Amino acid sequence: MSPTRVPVVDGWFSSEGGEFRLLGTGCRGCGAVYFPREDAFCRAPGCAGTELAEVPLSRRGRVWSYTDGRYRPPAPYPSGPEGEWRPYTLIAVELAAERMVVLGQGAPGVTVADLVVGMEVEVVPGVLGAEGGRTLTTWHWRPVAEEAS
Repeated sequence: MSPTRVPVVDGWFSSEGGEFRLLGTGCRGCGAVYFPREDAFCRAPGCAGTELAEVPLSRRGRVWSYTDGRYRPPAPYPSGPEGEWRPYTLIAVELAAERMVVLGQGAPGVTVADLVVGMEVEVVPGVLGAEGGRTLTTWHWRPVAEEAS
């Protein structure tokens, strides 16, 4: 029996229609978009909006910053002191259309040596870890292959 796949946080991403997307929230009043999502009120200063709608975020963005993560991350990452753990690449990605920066791990095999500020990356499904017979799914950022000219 294979482990049950569950998102590490419900409602933060979706693969409906075969297209993996992060899911944010948009204010119908002022147009501000949030990730992680906000379901109660608009967080934009000066906006009292409460009409919020789910918004699929851009699949591609540009590296804004990156680092080599050499510490056990906090919950919801499954990282008990006895559990297996490996360093990872952490990437901050600017989504121009949403005017925000979203943090996430690099896809397996992506290291800081593979990254340059400003390069294009795309969001892809990933696995955060396994616990209790469950596979915890998440998102990763992966460099977009340059097209030959």
